[in-house]
Amino acid sequence: MLDVRAELTATVWKVVAEVGTTVAEGDELIILESMKMEIPVTAPENGTLAEMRVAEGDSVAEGDVLAVVATS
Repeated sequence: MLDVRAELTATVWKVVAEVGTTVAEGDELIILESMKMEIPVTAPENGTLAEMRVAEGDSVAEGDVLAVVATS
């Protein structure tokens, strides 16, 4: 299991992937918004999206776990 963490303080603008989805390294999972910029959060490795810990509109801080990817 790999935690996908926020790299900065932001707001969750859009949740792109759904739990249970097979993801490839680099696939967009979430789009964050900070200072009017959109920042994509991507899968760190191939696997399955096991957990989504945020929803659209949530505020997140640097280091917060946003999602969990189960690797095979």
